[in-house]
Amino acid sequence: MVSVINTVDTSHEDMIHDAQMDYYGTRLATCSSDRTVKMFDVRNGGQILVADLRGHEGPVWQVAWAHPMFGNILASCSYDRKVIIWKEDNGSWDKMHEYCGHESSVNSVCWGPYDFGLILACGSSDGAISILTFTGDQQWDVKKISNAHTIGCNAVSWAPAVVPGSLIDQPEEDGQWKEDQKLEAHSDWVRDVGWAPSIGLPTSTIASCSQDGRVFIWTCDDPAGNTWTAKLLHKFNDVVWHVSWSITGNILAVSGGDNKVTLWKESMDGQWACISDVSKGQGAVSTITDTQQSE
Repeated sequence: MVSVINTVDTSHEDMIHDAQMDYYGTRLATCSSDRTVKMFDVRNGGQILVADLRGHEGPVWQVAWAHPMFGNILASCSYDRKVIIWKEDNGSWDKMHEYCGHESSVNSVCWGPYDFGLILACGSSDGAISILTFTGDQQWDVKKISNAHTIGCNAVSWAPAVVPGSLIDQPEEDGQWKEDQKLEAHSDWVRDVGWAPSIGLPTSTIASCSQDGRVFIWTCDDPAGNTWTAKLLHKFNDVVWHVSWSITGNILAVSGGDNKVTLWKESMDGQWACISDVSKGQGAVSTITDTQQSE
């Protein structure tokens, strides 16, 4: 059974677009249309504001924590076309790097597996994806995948460090990125995508959600990564904004325009079932029956 353990009053002055817990689950980072990024200590059910980061000149769409082996580092992206990488030093948060290489809104940021080093993917409305790699001495190497998506990129997600196949591959010869696969099933804007964590199984799994109200689960058992199969998780009555996997990759959280977060779990026979939903603002949690799920 899922329970609401805490509600945080962020005091943002406009809509909140993203909220992310750090690796240890002790800090919460939020971002908003008020152009700020805030950070809270949420240990023991509390909420202590530890940072109010101001550097963006437009709505901030997303935040992402780097792996703690690199220190306390947070990335944020905004409508102002900028990506800011923040780092904590002696209890104070400051800009570590500011990237202004896109021509339109930067909609998504995602850190790669720590095995690859400190590497960040950034997706933009200009259709390009930038890959920023920290090379030391405050220097960042930039590689850009131009025209990754013709009418804009809404979300980026890294594969686990070891997977059977990937959608964008970086050959070792020239270090350039190339498209490996294109997955098509949605009939409207794809709003989010999430690669499931690897738990040692020889299968790659991706969740995608869309303006069309549908969530698909994509799987690939092919070691070469050439054959992907789509399974419809559910058709919602409103736009679906975000998908997020549990650390073990067997539970998927889905949030959308119906003001609910639903949790889905895969059974032993490969079928997905809704196990809980959390309603907006009420702290209400309920378990979904088979009858309700089919409605």
